[in-house]
Amino acid sequence: MTKMFETQTRTVPITKEMVKAAYRKVRSNQGAAGVDKESLQLFEANLLPNLYVLWNRLSSGSYFPKPLRSVSIPKGNGKQRVLGIPPLVHVTHR
Repeated sequence: MTKMFETQTRTVPITKEMVKAAYRKVRSNQGAAGVDKESLQLFEANLLPNLYVLWNRLSSGSYFPKPLRSVSIPKGNGKQRVLGIPPLVHVTHR
């Protein structure tokens, strides 16, 4: 029988350098604001504390992703396609 609520441990510890590298990737892609409306510029205004809080939550297992922001974009056939834009912190986490 599978233990449904058993906590699984991560096999790779999350380092501060991993969080910084993820942030650099988001920055190079010019990440857009998500449902929390936090832009890259706003995130960078408090960069080191924001990255530390993110690393702390990820490494302790207390990080819970926020919902996505829906944006419709036109397709070639005239229909609309819905994209889910995650919050900046969630993108940095991935």
